[in-house]
Amino acid sequence: MCVENTPPPSSRLTRRGVLAGAAALAGTTAALSVTAPRAEARGATGPGAPGGDLVIEGGTLLDPATGEVTEDAVVVIAGGVVRAAGARGRTRIPGGTEVLDAHGKWILPGLVEAHIHLNTAAEARDAVLKGATSARSGSTTFYQDIAVRELARQVPHLAPRLRAAGVFVTPDLGDTVLADPDLTPLARLRDGVRSPEALRRVVEVNLARGADVIKTRVNERAGLPEQDPLAQVYDREQLSAVVAAARRGGKGVLCHSYSEQGCHDAVMAGVRSLEHGAFVGEHTLHEMRRRGTYFTPTLTAIAGLAESSDPVLAERGRSYLPVLRRAVLAAHELGVPLAAGTDSSGGAVDPIGGEVALMREAGLPALDAIRTATTSAARLLGLERTAGRLARGFAGDAILLDGDPLADVTVLKKPVRVIRAGTAL
Repeated sequence: MCVENTPPPSSRLTRRGVLAGAAALAGTTAALSVTAPRAEARGATGPGAPGGDLVIEGGTLLDPATGEVTEDAVVVIAGGVVRAAGARGRTRIPGGTEVLDAHGKWILPGLVEAHIHLNTAAEARDAVLKGATSARSGSTTFYQDIAVRELARQVPHLAPRLRAAGVFVTPDLGDTVLADPDLTPLARLRDGVRSPEALRRVVEVNLARGADVIKTRVNERAGLPEQDPLAQVYDREQLSAVVAAARRGGKGVLCHSYSEQGCHDAVMAGVRSLEHGAFVGEHTLHEMRRRGTYFTPTLTAIAGLAESSDPVLAERGRSYLPVLRRAVLAAHELGVPLAAGTDSSGGAVDPIGGEVALMREAGLPALDAIRTATTSAARLLGLERTAGRLARGFAGDAILLDGDPLADVTVLKKPVRVIRAGTAL
């Protein structure tokens, strides 16, 4: 069955709904404009949401981009944006600004979480408190992530700066068909969302709702015991249809994947990043390096399966995790860009610092592991001039740590203080 004759989705109506949802999450009754938010400038927090003024002084500053370590450092944040960062003697401390004493602590930029599912305001706040000040959604069921993104623009300390994926482009939409009236014609399709027309339609609705990226899949899920994660649900041609529709809207695609054939088809179809990818092979990794395709292995999620009370999932986790670790190390050694993501969902937000620790366990040097949740992940999200560093013009997002992350990356799991847009939380 074809959905080609269905009128195109209305972006004006859904944009109003998105902003109304953001207002509800933020707890405000103030009238909001229905115009699209302005593009995020370097370090910008969003319209009507100026950041705070803060000086962080006395700690040891790590710049993930260069690996440079500066003792007795000063970071000056004004209006939510870094104005200066460096050694005390070379950095002027403005008078009358709140000072946060960081003596004995390490200062790092806020971490970037490349794969998370934020369905509630509480989850968004929890992610920030655990160090993720920027993030990319791995999709939500009813466009909650788009509202969370707007919440972050209005009240930055309540949510990470977010790249929203909207709803999952998957064969069986289930209740997600109710997420937007423009999706309801797809309920007539006996075989689900599989035809080029149907695939384009879900992408188009996502774009109309304001999605920043598109999420699709090539394999079934690992977290459901009744599914086979190596079974393929879309072929290369179908994935290419999703990628083409996303590119027409100027967006990239992240793809849930496990099997080697599925990973290869996804990469050849032109996805921007491969998610999970436990059985990705060397041939595909070489192609990823050539194309600049990112690898987001979500080691946290796979390690979590090994601890499941379900015997099928526990065995799956135990068998997949060492394979995935080898794939991560092979990708790093080949020069494939890596991004840290926990795949947190269902009310339990895992600390992004734990994913960095798992990257280290997989064999990455400590600094390179840290980069997967700072500079590398920021590039994947298109935030390379906003997040991932504490340098002039970047966002005033930071974390304070109790120890040296270059000696022990596990200190990233529990930041002692988080600063979001110049506000210490």
